[in-house]
Amino acid sequence: MYRFVLTRQWVCLTLVALVLIPVMIKLGFWQYHRHVHRVAQNELINANLRAKPVPVAEVSSPGREVPRADVWRAVTATGTYDTAHEVVVRMRTSNDDKVGFHVVTPLVLGDGRVVLVDRGWVPGGDDPRAYPPVPAAPSGEVTVTGRLKADETSGGSGIKDRKGLPDRQVMLINSAQQSEYLGRPVLGGYMELTSPAPTGAGPEIITEPDHDSIGAHMAYAVQWWLFASAVPMGWLVLVRREKRDREEEAAKAAAVEAEPATA
Repeated sequence: MYRFVLTRQWVCLTLVALVLIPVMIKLGFWQYHRHVHRVAQNELINANLRAKPVPVAEVSSPGREVPRADVWRAVTATGTYDTAHEVVVRMRTSNDDKVGFHVVTPLVLGDGRVVLVDRGWVPGGDDPRAYPPVPAAPSGEVTVTGRLKADETSGGSGIKDRKGLPDRQVMLINSAQQSEYLGRPVLGGYMELTSPAPTGAGPEIITEPDHDSIGAHMAYAVQWWLFASAVPMGWLVLVRREKRDREEEAAKAAAVEAEPATA
């Protein structure tokens, strides 16, 4: 009675089921790995944010790529702001999701090297191509604390570094590009300023990244695995239902054939 599973319709249905099972299992593991990565990322961010700040020159140098283990690490730097070579980064959002600019000011260290400092967010003016109103950076020697970030690239961020931008406007914070602009050696990566807080109407300091939520990736993983286990169960239910329907139809047909003989 199960020979119907060899029909074209049932062979196609079975093949679809056989394809869906490994696909759903793989999707489940994909979500699981995203969960594991998020947990590890949160632990790394939390540890680096809570660690005692170290001089930025100890963990970065010109041309050095900031390793993942050092991203978000608390660092300090002492120097003088070079406001003449300050730039703003286009299409950046504030802590409450308003679109504006980030202000990146080079900080010249005592040995002549430079570290880029993202001083925070400012709103744009009426003309989006004009240089926005930017509160002046502190003058004289300053000591700042911030979070170490890796250089932004088009490949890593998805942001295109467009040409032909207005003067002193960029799309990416990239130490190599700014080194060419400044004509000075620039430490790899940049600092996201956390203190001292600006006085008055200074740039809005960027808040800490979210390092508490883990998202719903684990729940999605379990859902995909449940879907994968439901496919063979559903296939069996359909087979049994088809068998029952065929048996009922066969019994009705036999009863119809038998009626004239008994009349």
